[in-house]
Amino acid sequence: MDLHFFFLPFLAPGHMIPMVDLAGVFAGRGVRSTIVTTTANVPLVQPTVDLANADDSLRHPIQILVLSFPSFESGIPLGHENLLAFNDPEVTPEFMTAINMLEDPFKQLLQAHRPDGIVADIFYAWASDAAKEFGIPRLSFHGSNTFCTVVSGALGRLKLHESEQAFDVPGLPHRFQMTWSQLPEFITKPDDSMERLGDGYRKSYGMLVNSFYELESDYIDLVKKGSETKLWHVGPLSLHNQLAKEKAARGNTASISSDECLTWLDSKKPRSVLYVCFGSLGQCTTTQLHEIALGLEASDHPFIWVVSNAGEPSEWLPERFNERVIGEGKGLLIKGWAPQLLILNHEAVGGSVTHCGWNSCLEGISAGVPMVTWPLFAEQFFNEKLVVDVLRVGIAVGATVCSHRKEKRALVKAEAIKKAVDELMGSGEEAESRRKTAEKLKELAIKAVAEGGSSHMDLSCLLADMVNLKAGRGI
Repeated sequence: MDLHFFFLPFLAPGHMIPMVDLAGVFAGRGVRSTIVTTTANVPLVQPTVDLANADDSLRHPIQILVLSFPSFESGIPLGHENLLAFNDPEVTPEFMTAINMLEDPFKQLLQAHRPDGIVADIFYAWASDAAKEFGIPRLSFHGSNTFCTVVSGALGRLKLHESEQAFDVPGLPHRFQMTWSQLPEFITKPDDSMERLGDGYRKSYGMLVNSFYELESDYIDLVKKGSETKLWHVGPLSLHNQLAKEKAARGNTASISSDECLTWLDSKKPRSVLYVCFGSLGQCTTTQLHEIALGLEASDHPFIWVVSNAGEPSEWLPERFNERVIGEGKGLLIKGWAPQLLILNHEAVGGSVTHCGWNSCLEGISAGVPMVTWPLFAEQFFNEKLVVDVLRVGIAVGATVCSHRKEKRALVKAEAIKKAVDELMGSGEEAESRRKTAEKLKELAIKAVAEGGSSHMDLSCLLADMVNLKAGRGI
């Protein structure tokens, strides 16, 4: 029995990329998959869709349906239909107003096409009610992991007070500590919007998670024992992009050609290169960028450094840095978007510095690359705890303040950056242990998405549920 699913990604790169990957995975299982997005976001998803549709084995090509973004009605500048268009990583009230105004045109598409199911990002609080109106199951898509869900729940039950004294997060399978300043605002300053998102999630048929059972089994088991929430772990979604051109095409247009990037990497020794990236929305002050440059130069490891949302390099690079480092082939500076999957999976890459966005963490894990963790905002400090304290494939650089505002974060000095990089890329016992663990997790990730693997089976169970629902047999 054929199924037709709508996929509604939140309008930010870190949410769109895995959702488009997910649509491709569904299409690979014979599901008619339709991505619903706004006009200005079509170019961000079209290259990935085109490559997926080039596969002759697809029963149904992936389709794209377009919504008109309510720029005028929400007071947002024309063309600013993605968080990437704003020089600010924070979701503003105006942007959420626009997101909520997409409900009625989305319902019109439901009326016209009558899909059998909807996969909507958790940021679309209204999607569950819209789906119910048409008798369609809504699946929430969680761009993060189950560990974060469990930690958030544990913190929500604590009586927290503003203090810089570290505290244990109780009731979890692993012991780790946090401080007040590392907590995101949805924990320290919960508001009505978070309650609405939670309500939308609770009304959904279940949750799809871009993770895999073997990675966080203790926490998945906790959720399944403690609630009736239906969970399907279907990741790592990035592993479905096996070809070099697929790895290069994800997300925005790269600021460097794949050939140029690969040529530079091919000239380096195996596991010698450090990849440094703070995500599509990560921002640093000019002073912090200067310290990063000094730290990378002092560590003396070849590196690829991706810098976005920054001014001209002359404003923050140390004097003659280009001559000493870039010109000598010791570093490659990419200003803008980089083909991250292509880079992480190259044999020359031996480590990364990451902002701990979940996509980047999972892509690093899937490539067997240990990490220096440098969280900035949102749930990224939770991801750091998973990578460093639970999985033990990372080393913390020492970030202490969780904030969307770059000027509010404490400066990490060059010496601390050099120390963390040297420990990660070195030959000591702990460094070797991290590398071996990272390689084991890579193997587990590959097995999870292969036929018969945990993620492959979870998706099979979900699709069987959906077929039964469509046939009216119930679950």
